[in-house]
Amino acid sequence: MSVSNDLLIELGTEELPPKALKKLMSAFAEGISKGLATHDLAHQGITPYATPRRLAVKISGLVTQQADKSVERKGPAIKAARDAEGNPSKAAEGFARSCGVSFDELQTLETEKGAWLVFRSTQQGKQTASLIPEIIEQSLNKLPIPKRMTWGAHKDAFVRPVHWLVVLFGNDVVQCNILGKAAGNESRGHRFHAPAVFTITSPGDYESQLKERFVIADYDQRQSQILEGVKTIASSTTGTPSIDNDLLHEVTGLVEWPVPLIGNFEEDFLQVPQEALISAMQEHQKYFPVLDSNGKILPHFITVSNIESSDPSQVINGNERVIRPRLSDARFFFETDKKKSLEQHNEPLSKIVFEAQLGTLLEKSARVSTLAKYIAERIGGNEEWAARAGLLCKADLSTEMVGEFPDLQGIIGTYYAANDGEAEEVGLALNEQYQPRFSGDKLPSTLTGAAVAIADKVDTLVGILGIGKKPTGDKDPYALRRAALGVLRIIVGKKLPLDLVELFQQSSTLYADKLTNAHVKEDYLEFLQGRYMSWFQEEGFSTDIVKAVLGVNPTAPLDFYQRIEAVKAFKALPASEALAAANKRVGNILGKREDTSELPAVSEALLEAEEEKRLFTIVAQKSADMQSSGSKNYTKVLSSLAELKDPVDAFFDNVMVNVEEPALKNNRLALLQELHGLFLDIADISVLQ
Repeated sequence: MSVSNDLLIELGTEELPPKALKKLMSAFAEGISKGLATHDLAHQGITPYATPRRLAVKISGLVTQQADKSVERKGPAIKAARDAEGNPSKAAEGFARSCGVSFDELQTLETEKGAWLVFRSTQQGKQTASLIPEIIEQSLNKLPIPKRMTWGAHKDAFVRPVHWLVVLFGNDVVQCNILGKAAGNESRGHRFHAPAVFTITSPGDYESQLKERFVIADYDQRQSQILEGVKTIASSTTGTPSIDNDLLHEVTGLVEWPVPLIGNFEEDFLQVPQEALISAMQEHQKYFPVLDSNGKILPHFITVSNIESSDPSQVINGNERVIRPRLSDARFFFETDKKKSLEQHNEPLSKIVFEAQLGTLLEKSARVSTLAKYIAERIGGNEEWAARAGLLCKADLSTEMVGEFPDLQGIIGTYYAANDGEAEEVGLALNEQYQPRFSGDKLPSTLTGAAVAIADKVDTLVGILGIGKKPTGDKDPYALRRAALGVLRIIVGKKLPLDLVELFQQSSTLYADKLTNAHVKEDYLEFLQGRYMSWFQEEGFSTDIVKAVLGVNPTAPLDFYQRIEAVKAFKALPASEALAAANKRVGNILGKREDTSELPAVSEALLEAEEEKRLFTIVAQKSADMQSSGSKNYTKVLSSLAELKDPVDAFFDNVMVNVEEPALKNNRLALLQELHGLFLDIADISVLQ
């Protein structure tokens, strides 16, 4: 029966990067887990811990020794084990020596392919304690740390200076030296409340001993406590806290003993755009804003202190003094910016380069304005509004507010447009131009916003690809992948009748002679269509369905999506598998034609077999139906084409296509070409699996 103990590993450091803390914790625990698995060390579970000053992991029920292993080494074949005199061959003796035994101690392994010499032994398992240091070091070396630092006279490098190391297996310290620290069983509590060194009695007591010393070691527990504490203290107002997940993780990485406190600021600051107030609180001070039931900011904030003060009012007053200058700055920038109109804020853009070969942001705004006007006309929007919004779309980039709060670009433009008396939809478009900002983000709510968003993204795509700067690997400095996906999502999501080729033609004309890439059109279409695969896979469409539509290269995204849905519905039909195989067969037959001249129209007079006559009749009928309806109800059309299964099967079962008579052969090939064309009008279903 195996013996087991709990193992505790704790690395004590200077304050770790709060935004990366959870990632470091998970990676450390994962590395330890992989190390244990590599050495076949069984255990019952792993619990990760992380606070600003420590990374730790507890392994429960870890065996104290590896299990013994049966080792089997196969040597030479039996027929080669002895020479003509019956003595052990040199190969057999060499194998025995490599195993550390005599020839007589080797055994025989019988297999279907013959008999072989074999050496069997039992390898005794190593003590777990002897393997732990290597496992820890390998895990630490693989942590996702972009840049490691050294400290003092140490050559060891880590994300932050290391002050202590605990490696406690059961009640025993595992002797080792890692990152310049000898392992022990002594840790530290809270930096201010309990800074003294204390001895960890056992891995199982780790959490409780730290809690006695004002440290909540469990990251998730600490985060839950912060969340509940923030919500509870916010209930003392008429509002609720605004919880940003990234901020919540950051605050969790900043405190060991969370104490939420609520502070206030003057109501006069509420005249400033609330996004600026929220940004100042969250980005600069790590505060949680408080909002009313309508989502409007209230003159309160919640800070999470890392100490339990005997006089909390002093901590609150200190935070109120700190936030006031931040809010005052925001108010000053807001009032200063409003002294000029947005159009006047456009002027400095003539000195801000969009891209060295493509000109300034002011030139980009002019192109976006023209392209947005064209798009608005195509989608039934207001051309004047689209042109105006395009002209002003980058104006807020030169404002003081965006200079201080870069994440508010677009949002601030909307406020300033309202202040200037611009049409509401024009103002909204200044923010909606950036949508969707990320996967799953909302789309522009207005046609003007959609027109400017598409125009801005297409202008960037055509321009950057037009000077040959494709993204490579994970490097995408102009966020072209996001722009391309944004164009497709807006067109499909808003059901807009826009074609990618037409958008390219309009955009490339506006660049005049600035585009140096002779293959920009091909690169542009290839790049945009390359986004379909990843997007539609996320939407639940299988790869073969996307390939089927890509095979016919439709250039209107909405049309592409409608075809995708139709092929997905078709693939679910019982006839789809046989028709996909038949189309693949037809494609192969047509592809093997040595004569590349155009096939003649199908002649009824040359139809001989009943099966080809029947196929001709139904193909002609389906073709006529599709032409007369003029409908793009691809689902209905493919469902109708599923009726071709039986006549197609009968044709291939009973009709020889490649006969010697040229006229008859070409007539049958022409019939197959018409059949193939019915499906290719929608998708290349031959690739369906």
